[in-house]
Amino acid sequence: MSRLNPEKLHVTITFPTASESGLTPRCYTLTHSDRTGDLFLTIAPEFNRQQLKGWQTRLMRDEVLAEWLEDEGRCSLNVYCQISGGIGTLKFRDRIFRQELPLVLEAFRYGDQQHFLTDPVLDKAPIKVHFRSKKEKFNKIEDWGSLENYRLFEEY
Repeated sequence: MSRLNPEKLHVTITFPTASESGLTPRCYTLTHSDRTGDLFLTIAPEFNRQQLKGWQTRLMRDEVLAEWLEDEGRCSLNVYCQISGGIGTLKFRDRIFRQELPLVLEAFRYGDQQHFLTDPVLDKAPIKVHFRSKKEKFNKIEDWGSLENYRLFEEY
């Protein structure tokens, strides 16, 4: 069952069109409003540093960044969650990121759906989630399947 409400997702794409832009560099910057529940996704050749400058984002450090990387001709989506920093214990922050990650991946997939229509092979690309922490216990890279697992039924 989907967790994403597409009406709450606000997407900004800085490429001319999905079909004109290549896969890399292609970055996702996702922030949200605790007050409204709205999600703000920017898809661009680089992370949207301006989007990360808001006081809430700087305080909470709960943004999620992702980028497509190519290695030996194979693509993967690399997702970055900052466990150290922000408000809350490392255990709490780790749990919240893991709990919300399916919603985040749905937002990436839904927000960039035109790109997936252009290149459907990307749905099968692996997702590597980088949980970043100064403490080794929480500093991990994990496989989270592929984006086809986070596709909304009503997309097409």
